[in-house]
Amino acid sequence: MDKVYENSNAPKVTEDGVYGEIKSQTHPPFSIFTSTILFCAEIVAASVVAAGYSYSEDESWMSLTIVFMLVPSIMVQLTLTFIHRDLGRDRPLILLMHLLQLGPIIRCVEALTVYCTMGREEEPYVSISRKKKLQGWGEAEEEEREVGHSLRRLATHRNAFKRTAVVQAFLGSTPQLTLQLYVSVLERNVPPARAVLMAMCLASTTYGALILNVLAIQIKYDDYKVRLSVPAFLCIVMWRCLEIATRVTVLVLFCSALKAWVAAVALANLLALFLLPWVKFWSSGDSLPQNIEKNFSWFGTVTVLGSVTLLYSAINMFCWSAVQLNLSDRDLIDQSQNWGRLSLHYTIRLLENAALILLWYFYKEDVFEYFCSPLLVVQLLVGYATAIFFMLLFYQYLHPCRFLFSHNVEDCLACVCCRLCIKQRDKGRETAV
Repeated sequence: MDKVYENSNAPKVTEDGVYGEIKSQTHPPFSIFTSTILFCAEIVAASVVAAGYSYSEDESWMSLTIVFMLVPSIMVQLTLTFIHRDLGRDRPLILLMHLLQLGPIIRCVEALTVYCTMGREEEPYVSISRKKKLQGWGEAEEEEREVGHSLRRLATHRNAFKRTAVVQAFLGSTPQLTLQLYVSVLERNVPPARAVLMAMCLASTTYGALILNVLAIQIKYDDYKVRLSVPAFLCIVMWRCLEIATRVTVLVLFCSALKAWVAAVALANLLALFLLPWVKFWSSGDSLPQNIEKNFSWFGTVTVLGSVTLLYSAINMFCWSAVQLNLSDRDLIDQSQNWGRLSLHYTIRLLENAALILLWYFYKEDVFEYFCSPLLVVQLLVGYATAIFFMLLFYQYLHPCRFLFSHNVEDCLACVCCRLCIKQRDKGRETAV
């Protein structure tokens, strides 16, 4: 991912505790370019598919395709405007581009301009950043770097695009993927344009889930300089792609067989996930954070918290969010590593997927008799279990800060096995008595 790094020949912390000066450099803004490409590709592909529905007079599918294209686009524009605080600044061209739904493009051009002009003129630093760099087996070295104005602006662009990638993925790409797959199942046909759109949606959703993992690591280990290795990156991609693809497929198949229960299942998931952070907040007795934004009223704060909670529920409906909400905290994020929540989430999702796919198997339409339905059921369950395997592999061996864990996956599994052994031993003693 895009991270600030230092020259390898720069001085580091000396033995007497004095920090050496490190000249800050940066990688090209690949994450900004990737987010912009995915945003534009999905918009174009959705427009082509909507035009196809219009030509075939499928007004309902055309309307839903346009809704799942425009609503996330509007949310992306609002997110970029909010993070860059443009409403209180005199930037009419930027605001016009956002009104035309072209905000990510102009922001990408602006970020590339900042990157290309960095280093041409010497500029005073605006802040000093200190990070710990893990060397292995928990050893860390502290480094200090000067952050200039250009580097700070580029970091703001990167943070904004990371958050918009998550918004685009789970408020737009995932519903769009579900819709297009559902239409394909009903029509028993996958035109090339729809196949391209579904591929773009899956890529966007996988990328958004990858960004979630990176953001979770950066938030929880803010004092450390974190960089994903190539094996860790590939492991997360496999984990997220399998998790999202199998989950969407299970939901679509269930919807095709039991249409009357679709609204009940979807609303139950969204409502439970939406209310969970608020129930935890109300039970704690804390008050709402007052400094999310200086100019926000109480209503504005509640609106922002509601939007964040809606995004949180949409993410957890399809995959693990990697971060947990804490509505009483200014950063809105619970920074603790809670293995219990992770285990509970995947246990419930695995059982739910199994129940939904079994219901589809018993109530499926006659057209699926031409397919090997038992094999499809097994493939979906094995696919989700494989996603869980890649998740455990990442946290156990490939997490960049795994040496800082107080407990890891192996410890949790050993604890569960010990508890089961103790219960069986106690039952054996009771039976002997």
